[in-house]
Amino acid sequence: MEKWAALELKQADLGDARRNKRLVRIVEDLAAQPTSSVPQACGSLAATSATYDFWSSPYFKADDIRNAHIKSTVERIKEHDIVLMIQDTTSIDLTSHPGTSGIGYLDNTKCFGLKVHSTFAASAKGVPLGIINQQVWARDIKDLGIAKKRRQRQTEEKESQRWLDGLNQTQKLIPEEKIVVTVADSEADIFDLFRQERPENSHLLIRGTHNRKVNHTANYLHQAIRATSSCGKLVVSIKRNPERQARTAELTIRYATLEVEVPRHHIGRSQIKPVKLQVVLAEEENPPEGSSPISWLLLTTLEVNSFEGATRCVEWYTYRWLIERYHYTLKSGCKIEELQLETAKRIDMALATYSIVAWRLL
Repeated sequence: MEKWAALELKQADLGDARRNKRLVRIVEDLAAQPTSSVPQACGSLAATSATYDFWSSPYFKADDIRNAHIKSTVERIKEHDIVLMIQDTTSIDLTSHPGTSGIGYLDNTKCFGLKVHSTFAASAKGVPLGIINQQVWARDIKDLGIAKKRRQRQTEEKESQRWLDGLNQTQKLIPEEKIVVTVADSEADIFDLFRQERPENSHLLIRGTHNRKVNHTANYLHQAIRATSSCGKLVVSIKRNPERQARTAELTIRYATLEVEVPRHHIGRSQIKPVKLQVVLAEEENPPEGSSPISWLLLTTLEVNSFEGATRCVEWYTYRWLIERYHYTLKSGCKIEELQLETAKRIDMALATYSIVAWRLL
């Protein structure tokens, strides 16, 4: 039997040493055969029954399972001076299990399941270190369509608060002597995230999408950065995803320091100050025939005053594929969506367990 799970979960505290030992056994079994069904991975009727009973236990929560792994992740983080905290959201689609209670709608009234927002730690060279935070929730069907009223609500009343919560959790757990860079795609292009209070060691690296108003003669972000002279070219490796094949891309790099104005419809706009950000544009001018050009507009609080500083941001952003692969491993590798566990609580318990397995596989 492998010993890695015992080391990874040595700080588990489920209220009873026997539960801690059971968690280690379950993780080892599932990691040994991640694509197998639970009965196949467990190997016996007794072990299978013990696993299902474990996920049904009223004596601990899913976050108690995650916390054992998070503590080990923090220990690994201490070995690095710079750490990337990659955030992303995915859906656990349980539409094919209509009997599961406690789940909510996903993209429409015909798809049901759970939403999962993970914060995944990696080294500055892209080495996976583990989960630091994972939020799981079910949308209430009565809230369907509420996004249309987003301008009338504060950020803390929206799902977008998950990005700020992920940042806050990161800042609580990571030693202040470590530089932490939160990396996220365009869903995190939220003005309140940029103006969130952060300690000196905490930075943001977010893919921009909104054409925000800025203090530039061009008036708007997209036009302002494209009006900036190129500082060089960079060749990067593009990872495969469901929409494209793996390939290399030559990117033209531009960077500038811009002051981003408060959005016109922001609640309490008159009391809020603009935020100063470094902007990096990495754009593919001559993509291969049949390929969509790469265009990454990155907004960051990191210091960028040279080509090297700009390309460092681009390199770190390329590691965002790790969390996509992590979520893919959970769903397609560990087959979390195929579990029939009757309640959202049990699914969450299984998800917390498989989250450790997915990191190990990654």
